[in-house]
Amino acid sequence: MAAARGTVVAVVGAESTGKTTLVHELVVALRGRGLDAVVVTEALRDFCDRQGRTPHMHEQAGIAFEQSRRIAEAAGAHAIVLADTTALMIAVYSDHIFGDRSLYAQAEQDHALADLTLLTSLDLPWVADGLQRDGPHVREPVDALIRRSLARTGTGFAVVQGDGGARVDHAMAAVQHLLEAPGRAARALSGPRWRWVCERCDDAACEQHLFPRPERP
Repeated sequence: MAAARGTVVAVVGAESTGKTTLVHELVVALRGRGLDAVVVTEALRDFCDRQGRTPHMHEQAGIAFEQSRRIAEAAGAHAIVLADTTALMIAVYSDHIFGDRSLYAQAEQDHALADLTLLTSLDLPWVADGLQRDGPHVREPVDALIRRSLARTGTGFAVVQGDGGARVDHAMAAVQHLLEAPGRAARALSGPRWRWVCERCDDAACEQHLFPRPERP
């Protein structure tokens, strides 16, 4: 029997769109409901902090692999995994910065394991944040590459908009809808999706009026 796997929520988006803040606020909200939720941190950020620079082209694949490894490991140990990006973002930046599209195939395959994809909107102001921030001018092309990849693989996603609490509420609504899916499926299997009971359903004469006999020729 295959081991149980946690629900994976992938948060992707261009730089300075609140991904890291969002996943940490979501995990607090979910834990507040008594759920076993964990954040998977961004391997690219850890690389930049450790090396004091952004990665070279030949280092991108290793970072993408590490991101996917972290997500898989967390999904094997926790009920809900909030991934602060996936390998897809590494593939997108490798494409945008180096013109290298070779990482998409594996990254898209890895990303497909996510149960929900949240795409952070560009409606937040750009804020500088160390080595990972290239400038506000890269956000639109990166957002376009993300959307193109998701469309190419037929991956559905929810766009998260708003500021502060509204952004968290928007994301939480999508997560809640995902978590309630098994219950909706069970209810659908248990009976018809709708039932109408007439207050006079025990009145045979009433039924005769509803379904009159055909007139004799």
